[in-house]
Amino acid sequence: MRTREAAERFVRVWERAWAEHDVDALLALYADGCVHRSMPFREPHRGRAELAAYLRWSFAGERVVDVRFGPPVIGQQGLAVAEFRVLVQEGEDPSTLAGCVFVRFDADGLAVETRDYWHTATGHQEPTGPLFLG
Repeated sequence: MRTREAAERFVRVWERAWAEHDVDALLALYADGCVHRSMPFREPHRGRAELAAYLRWSFAGERVVDVRFGPPVIGQQGLAVAEFRVLVQEGEDPSTLAGCVFVRFDADGLAVETRDYWHTATGHQEPTGPLFLG
């Protein structure tokens, strides 16, 4: 599978599945031996089982209001990057999570390595400047 096709599928599924907290749909995007880094200095989540546990923990107590991913930017050697913005309610408190994900795909179009960089802000807001580069 071409990187562009894999990346477009990745952001399309993430956008829908994050909104629905559909962990199984997300796991189907990843290779068995994937490595996911949720933040640069956290220990990585290795394999689908660790990724599933992380996703379930992340989604606990979160009610999604809106999820948007920008079009992926395609690099070399199976690499793509995409920006995202998520509006959530955690209890009574609205917050916004904005960031980007770097993904390396294998020949089958599955994510073998991902790394997220993100920031949260109080309230529902849009990042300054254009929402998505692309």
